[in-house]
Amino acid sequence: MRNFLAILLIFISVPVSAVETCSRIAIINYQEVLVDSNTSEKGEGLRYHLEKDPVALQYLNTYQKNSGIQWPSAVLGTTGTGLLLFGFFNSNSEDRRAYIITGTATILVNFLVARTLEITNEANLNKAIEEYNKRNLPKIFFNPENPEGTQSQIDFSKIKLGLMQQWTF
Repeated sequence: MRNFLAILLIFISVPVSAVETCSRIAIINYQEVLVDSNTSEKGEGLRYHLEKDPVALQYLNTYQKNSGIQWPSAVLGTTGTGLLLFGFFNSNSEDRRAYIITGTATILVNFLVARTLEITNEANLNKAIEEYNKRNLPKIFFNPENPEGTQSQIDFSKIKLGLMQQWTF
């Protein structure tokens, strides 16, 4: 119990700072445009261009609607955290184990579901840019996996992976 409180105190007392602003960049007319501007809406930096195409605008609106705060996810995460903390402070060892396992499983499932929905939603932004590029100029070049626009240093097509099992009896 004391160890848990000591670790919690260390994490609370460590100052957290961001060294660099993390933002995605798209290239339009050889100029860099911030995809996520300083507003709370993700993808808002591309709205000026995407609103020229109604299909692209519909995908962008869907993307922004789905990237807002999801209350079921927040409630589930809070419930899992509450169960986990209640398990740490419970004196009965059997109940303690059940609460800790249930809380941890709830937090893990919530994280996996939220992350899956987030990745799936990114397809809406990619479809919006793709639809815009089909019918409009200037083209939008956006590569979320490689935000700097540079070529990757590793060519993954040449890497071969394999598993090997040796059976000995």
